[in-house]
Amino acid sequence: MSAYRPATQPTLYFIGVTTTKSSIMRVFPAWAKHLGLKDAVIKGIDFPLHADPSAYREAVAFIKADPLSMGALVTTHKIDLYKACRDMFEVIDTFALRMEETSCISKQGGKLICHAKDPISSGLSLDGFIPKGHFEKTGAELFSIGAGGSTIALTWHMGRQERGADRPSRMIVSNRSQHRLDEIERIHKEIGLTVPVDYVLAPTPADNDAVTAALKPGSVVINATGLGKDAPGSPLTEAVVFPDHGIVWDLNYRGDLVFLDQARRQQAARHLQIEDGWTYFIHGWTQVIAEVFHIDIPTSGPGFDKLGEIAIAAAKG
Repeated sequence: MSAYRPATQPTLYFIGVTTTKSSIMRVFPAWAKHLGLKDAVIKGIDFPLHADPSAYREAVAFIKADPLSMGALVTTHKIDLYKACRDMFEVIDTFALRMEETSCISKQGGKLICHAKDPISSGLSLDGFIPKGHFEKTGAELFSIGAGGSTIALTWHMGRQERGADRPSRMIVSNRSQHRLDEIERIHKEIGLTVPVDYVLAPTPADNDAVTAALKPGSVVINATGLGKDAPGSPLTEAVVFPDHGIVWDLNYRGDLVFLDQARRQQAARHLQIEDGWTYFIHGWTQVIAEVFHIDIPTSGPGFDKLGEIAIAAAKG
């Protein structure tokens, strides 16, 4: 017997860890009204980190079979769900095949479709706050802490040949387990990434401190671990020294956000530009909503700004 009840109105699922705490639960109804999605609703499905593959398969099978279950956004479980459910999709988009992850599930023409939207949403976010020509002018590096789906996506975006000389001089990816590092290195080779990448096993936050301290001025430091949201804490210690004139990005916008607090304490002394995950949150969700409900949603300009305003008002409400 399925643990899931058939949807009674068009439903978008949010597959995560602590979905009830996300602002999207308040934001989606406001967006749905603005976008003309009428009686569409959102429901969370929470799994523990690295859940049993059968749990992912049961959820995907339910969404596939249920007429009013329109699709899902997947966070945290993107790689694990892809591995568990790959054979259940009739269509897998190019990014999902490359990144070997599922961040969006949609349905069209009776077919279940697997998408990886992170390369688009992380790219839109990064290009929104990193000054054009930054890497070409500074020779800066990029350090992404955590070797999950978000890091796969953003390193692909920043290493694209189309960026020409405006790419990091070097990228560093760290992770607490060697397995994920081996996986991301294999994917980087398969996609033909030409920017030099170092893969660092970092079982403790002090290991990440050491990498951060050695970065060139102007370098980008990214918390892509989920620490501060899915689990408490930071991948860095209080002794960390950020690169002078560095850009610090936390993919999280909610939680204890220790990583952001660490950066803010050094903001003036180290001349840091600090970004949270709010705009990434908006891009990530609007990309999925557009796909699941088959509508066009702007990625910039007044239309996108309006969605941001609606989200802020709804989140505060």
